[in-house]
Amino acid sequence: MAKLTAKKRNKISGKDFALPGRRYPIEDKAHAKNALARVSQHGSSAEKAAVRRKVHGKFPGIGVSGMEKTSTKKKGSRKRAMSKG
Repeated sequence: MAKLTAKKRNKISGKDFALPGRRYPIEDKAHAKNALARVSQHGSSAEKAAVRRKVHGKFPGIGVSGMEKTSTKKKGSRKRAMSKG
């Protein structure tokens, strides 16, 4: 994620922030993921929901947790319970 200076932040359109007051910039995927991470640490329930909604609307490929949606299942990665009989 590129460093966001005050000058660059001031140039970002208001629609590229997840919350009013120019809070949680989401102008690119890296900042959107960071917004999800930061709001999960410091935001209220309403703020968390609003940021998730805004991020998902702009970047549908970013999941609720901030991770890219990809298949993480691996064959054989889960142990099967075997009953002895």
